[in-house]
Amino acid sequence: MANAPVQRMSQLMAKTLRDDPADAEVLSHKLLVRAGYVRRTAAGIWTWLPLGKKVLANVERIVREEMDAIGAQEVLLPALLPREPYEATGRWDEYGAELFRLKDRKGGDYLLGPTHEEIFTLMVKDQASSYKDLPVILYQIQTKFRDEARPRAGILRGREFLMKDSYSFDLEDEGLARSYALHRQAYQRIFERLGLDHRICAATAGAMGGSRSEEFLAPAEAGEDTFADCPNCDFAANTEAISYELKPVDATGVPAAEDIPTPDTPTIETLADSLGVPASATLKNLLVKVDGEIVAVGVPGDREVDMGKLEAHFAPAVVEMVTEADFIARPDLVRGYVGPQGLDKVRYLADPRVAPGTAWITGANKADTHAKNVVAGRDFEVDAYVDVVVVQEGDPCPKCGTGLRLDRAIEIGHIFQLGRKYTDALKLDVLGQNGKPVRVTMGSYGVGVSRAVAALAEQTADDKGLCWPAEVAPADVHVVAAGKALQTELALDVSEKLSAAGVRVLVDDRAGVSPGVKFTDSELIGVPRILVAGRRAGEGVVELKDRRTGEREEVTVDEAITRLTGR
Repeated sequence: MANAPVQRMSQLMAKTLRDDPADAEVLSHKLLVRAGYVRRTAAGIWTWLPLGKKVLANVERIVREEMDAIGAQEVLLPALLPREPYEATGRWDEYGAELFRLKDRKGGDYLLGPTHEEIFTLMVKDQASSYKDLPVILYQIQTKFRDEARPRAGILRGREFLMKDSYSFDLEDEGLARSYALHRQAYQRIFERLGLDHRICAATAGAMGGSRSEEFLAPAEAGEDTFADCPNCDFAANTEAISYELKPVDATGVPAAEDIPTPDTPTIETLADSLGVPASATLKNLLVKVDGEIVAVGVPGDREVDMGKLEAHFAPAVVEMVTEADFIARPDLVRGYVGPQGLDKVRYLADPRVAPGTAWITGANKADTHAKNVVAGRDFEVDAYVDVVVVQEGDPCPKCGTGLRLDRAIEIGHIFQLGRKYTDALKLDVLGQNGKPVRVTMGSYGVGVSRAVAALAEQTADDKGLCWPAEVAPADVHVVAAGKALQTELALDVSEKLSAAGVRVLVDDRAGVSPGVKFTDSELIGVPRILVAGRRAGEGVVELKDRRTGEREEVTVDEAITRLTGR
């Protein structure tokens, strides 16, 4: 193993902090700033200090090793990109306000790359001409840019972030499936080596497109994704990807629809209380505008509409809530009393729970009036069924029917079978074995490199600070000189011997800093092993501590070196 230079804290360009930053919302944000790993430059923009850069580089190394192991080839594409390829695929407009757009001095349109499907496709189009050039997997580790409306949670949701994005190019769908499987296995190895607890969950493809998509999620309280898993079978999915089969029921015995007076009941709660029925017996009709067109969405009254699912269904169209002005312009739409029966010039979508034959209490499209016995398929028609409700704890597993468990998680990876969406738009063909052009099929695969650092901090930290897994830690051992000259001399001597043996060493040799502060900092910084040159330094005895378990013991210097070097 190569000699690793000793990193001395007396020379380290980083300062630890006693207090949490005022704007910190999640644990990783607090600890990465306090421990001197990152500093905020602007909203959603972060500087990586020396310790943070070491951790980031270790994550990069693991990702790079596992990508190389599946035969992927590393390249580096520009971050500043021309408009035309993204316009050809429609994503110049689809990305909306999240895209950083700029003009050069000649008025040409450019963007800062949020992801690189288009540019990789054009690169392969330039380099590959025959079936002999494929299959190929290409990847890069590069900074991406997205203009987040509300950058938050430190490095978890920034406006620039480091990502590994890779792309597979195959001649046929079977080849794409193999490339997808290779990435899936590589990602499992990456996250196992990183020490991240993770789940593989079915996901929606969203604006990326494609036939299959899975997310790698790290369970954490700070996560912005909600996933469901089944305690009885292997089902796991992001809640936005969960959908249920449409199951019509027999409505033969349901009486005719009937209007009933319901004054002062404009909400589901007031209606249910007034009639003495559960909210689940009512039909909630949410009005939205889709690129300006009013659309109604029907869900059971006890459920909420998942706007993420709704927006994904209509993407790239813009979905907005209706306003008071919209009601004024449409007097036939009575606020608080909208029902699907008799709606004129309004598309009606419904959740599968509003199946044909189900009977409801819903608005009668008249002020202070509702209607009962309103049957789907008899009294109103549904233009399209879309699973749009917020999934709840205990909802039946789509696979086996057992009640689902819900948990929060951080997305750390996402893999897509894109198919030919981008190769069609950019006309990527190669000559097949028969001499005829073959349209290439693609996969796209991402790992959040900087996000993985935050996810690890969230999952492994304790009440004392960070607690890194050995393979990503900024050092193998944190040597602490308690303060006296003899202790500092011993700490530096041990550090040099460990370094000569290939051990990565961070040594706290700061003068004028109390032992208590040094001990606190060693736990805050989170290196896996801590070696203290303290009160028995004169006897050649040091204390060796395991940061994760807290176990400590006094050993001789030679024994400590033997343990830490494995020799």
